[in-house]
Amino acid sequence: MMPVRRDLRFALPPERACDWHQQGSHVTHFFNALSLLFPAGERFFMDSVRNYRDRIHDPVLKKQVLGFIGQEAMHTREHIEYNDLLQNAGLPAHKLDRRLAMFLNLNRKMPKSFQLAMTVALEHYTAMLAGLLLEDDTRVGGSVEGYAQMWTWHALEETEHKAVSFDVWNTVVKPGLGRYLLRTGTMLTVTLVFWLIVFDYHVRLLIADRKRGGHLRGMGRVVKFLYGPRHGVFPGIAMEWLRFFKPSYHPWDHDNRAQLTRIDGLVAAVDSANAANPAALKASRRGVRAVA
Repeated sequence: MMPVRRDLRFALPPERACDWHQQGSHVTHFFNALSLLFPAGERFFMDSVRNYRDRIHDPVLKKQVLGFIGQEAMHTREHIEYNDLLQNAGLPAHKLDRRLAMFLNLNRKMPKSFQLAMTVALEHYTAMLAGLLLEDDTRVGGSVEGYAQMWTWHALEETEHKAVSFDVWNTVVKPGLGRYLLRTGTMLTVTLVFWLIVFDYHVRLLIADRKRGGHLRGMGRVVKFLYGPRHGVFPGIAMEWLRFFKPSYHPWDHDNRAQLTRIDGLVAAVDSANAANPAALKASRRGVRAVA
């Protein structure tokens, strides 16, 4: 796969930032909590790969790295704007973003190989979650169009570049038991820290937005969304998470590239929606400028 940088803008109605998901505000805030991780997280990913630019000589991998960085830069920009809408809605988005940035800055003092291992593990998480969203229409189906389009776009591009950091890892880190133990040990650490942060941010968003009420019903929906046996997030990613520990693992062992045929249609739909209703895009931008 050759990642392609796509400069898309999404009409995100500011007034729906806290309840854009068709299953209500509690599930919305699970996605919003994930969004808060992306600006600082994507910068960390880009830097951890850039650390090894001078050791990548394969021309195809070099181009893939450029595409990876281009896509992650676009994701960073769009999630910054998304998170600004959350801040403007009265949620502590900027505070939580700064907290994560401080945490990741501490990790920048660790060996570069560990930073790259963190990126490989977290890219596996984004690929797993992206795969769930793309393969199950109930994930964002029926939700507010702009938000659903943005998450689908992000999921498609995460799928498109899901192997790049791993291929850099295999190129620059010496093969052997040490490489395997660093990769898998980092995944165990990342799993614990990642979900602690996500759940912490999710709860903080729910507390900040408690005026919406309906918490008992909302909590039931989010528990089903995360743990339900048929469509739950955790049952859905369990097997793919375990595959990461195979010594011979590669991200494209799960070959879901057929999903990427949707990209051109999504780009056309976004462009068409923006052209048909430019006022909606302007309203989204005004919501961002309100906190600038």
